[in-house]
Amino acid sequence: MIIDFHTHAFPDKIAEKAMANLEQNIIDIQGRNYPPDGDGTLSNLIEIMKRDNIDISVVLPIATTVTQSRSINRFAAEINGKNGIVSFGSLHPLQEDWERVLEDIKKSGLLGIKLHPEYQKTYVNSPEVIRILKKAEELGLYTVFHAGRDIGMPEPVHCSPKMLRETLEYVKGDKIIAAHLGGWRMWDDVEEYLVGTPIMFDVSYTKGFIAPEQYRRIIKNHGSKKILFASDMPWQPPGVSMEFLESANLGSEALDNICYKNALKILGKSEN
Repeated sequence: MIIDFHTHAFPDKIAEKAMANLEQNIIDIQGRNYPPDGDGTLSNLIEIMKRDNIDISVVLPIATTVTQSRSINRFAAEINGKNGIVSFGSLHPLQEDWERVLEDIKKSGLLGIKLHPEYQKTYVNSPEVIRILKKAEELGLYTVFHAGRDIGMPEPVHCSPKMLRETLEYVKGDKIIAAHLGGWRMWDDVEEYLVGTPIMFDVSYTKGFIAPEQYRRIIKNHGSKKILFASDMPWQPPGVSMEFLESANLGSEALDNICYKNALKILGKSEN
């Protein structure tokens, strides 16, 4: 079994425009494109799942404005539990009805939220985010953060490993998942501030950006029970992410933990 804990899919009517905007952001920041593997639609994600032998994909939507959470969470609830898809919800840390939105997410059966501090322009250790983390923990919801730099956004970084470590002054941290192995292209800081904490990491969008020996070292030192397989589809296909994970030679027990056992516990599912 393989569970991809970090994917994206947009409603068909906005997918083309959304993907074009995201690609342009990358070009503006990087001076070149890093083209996606798909078109950002749900149907394409399901096709890639079949191609790359993925059993379950977790879709992580992002509310980039204070008015988007209603439509985003409606779409999340519609696709959740169908065709091997599990969807999280989202909200913007600065929206006034944040507490009600979190409660509605819980009532709708979604298991957590995705926050993207770079696109939401809100620091992860700010009071606005801390209050969300505390309420989410109270409700038993998981919070996935885009962590570290973003390939399509300028600095300053809004979710550094050091900032994430500071959130542990307010919450336990065992319901926080830091994407991109704890902090994209800030992995020295991940090793200094986050390795060994209760915060979980996913391994999304790391191949080609991190040295294999550091990738392996972070996973080994943090522990395979706190690592989730993830791709960031459509930006990096799951087959590519799996190839990189397997090349780390972590052993079968660690690979099982990372590929599905840890995710099953979060999703409340059995191995059967």
